[in-house]
Amino acid sequence: MFKGNIPSAHHATSATWSKWIALITQRARLGKSNRPGILEEIMDWPEGRDFGATPEEVPRAQEAPPYNELSENERRYALFTDGSCRVVGNHRKWKAAVWSPTRQVVEATEGEGESSQFAEVKAIQLALDIAEREKWPVLYLYTDSWMVANALWGWLQQWKKTNWQRRGKPIWAAALWQDIAARVEHMTLKVRHVDAHMPKSRATEEHRNNEQVDKAAKIEVAQVDLDWERKGELFVARWAHETSGHLGRDATYRWARDRGVDLTMEAITQVTHECETCAAIKRATRVKSPWNRGRWLGFRYGEAWQIDYIGPLPRTRQGKRYILTMVEATTGWLETYPVNHATARNTILGLERQILWRHGTPRKN
Repeated sequence: MFKGNIPSAHHATSATWSKWIALITQRARLGKSNRPGILEEIMDWPEGRDFGATPEEVPRAQEAPPYNELSENERRYALFTDGSCRVVGNHRKWKAAVWSPTRQVVEATEGEGESSQFAEVKAIQLALDIAEREKWPVLYLYTDSWMVANALWGWLQQWKKTNWQRRGKPIWAAALWQDIAARVEHMTLKVRHVDAHMPKSRATEEHRNNEQVDKAAKIEVAQVDLDWERKGELFVARWAHETSGHLGRDATYRWARDRGVDLTMEAITQVTHECETCAAIKRATRVKSPWNRGRWLGFRYGEAWQIDYIGPLPRTRQGKRYILTMVEATTGWLETYPVNHATARNTILGLERQILWRHGTPRKN
């Protein structure tokens, strides 16, 4: 889960990451060996119990074979399910979808105010609707949700034994699970968990069908909502670019990543391209060195500097509106220094802080 380097920007950040890694690693060992027990902890569900059910209780779903191992006839009764959730404007919307590979048909339902887990359970109800409506002898259900798979493999039995309660409180989405439990008593159900987001080089027909239902469960968003999302991303990218000191595209991306800010390279590219400060600095770097005109032939490196101000520019959060530019006359090397005002005092400060201690005392400027 945690591959790569932990961001090293701050000791506190590293310590927090280490604690979370240790906690999750420990919790993930709960439950059955091939089913992550961390889900059981987070959702307050049974912790890997052995569900011994008597015949009159809710039947336990069998594990379905991989989709590619089904016969042509069995594939007629196979469905892939998924659910998603997305905040659109001021509302949280969910969508549940079912995909039939043999018919190449999608059936979906959607609503507001619930989570993606709720949508995944609603997708199970949709699949059961189809199987009941068409009187299927068996339903092969494929899902990339461990929560759904574990519930159908055994949790339903435990919940029914405890009257759909846990520690004296109703389980999450009890009404949905009770409806599902009542319906699976009257059909043969086989369930398989599908690994999501498999690389194309390793993807099987099963994974490709899972991608189809994943696309079907995506919530369509109006262009106006996408525009607002884009504006928000550009706002954060602009903040990262300015706060990092007007670094280039790649450096701004690394700066944001090291501080836990998730930005796309596309947004950073647009922000750096539109940055007026960066454009002014680039214009200054294009100043052609006059050494080949003979004017500075008598000077050595660092002895002659051309000094000017760029501005006024948009005010930074530190109140800076001007950039003092200092170009080394023999090479065209550029040094910059942001200031509040274009004054002689700030010119001297810029020389002291950027030139003297690194390049020596100039003879002419």
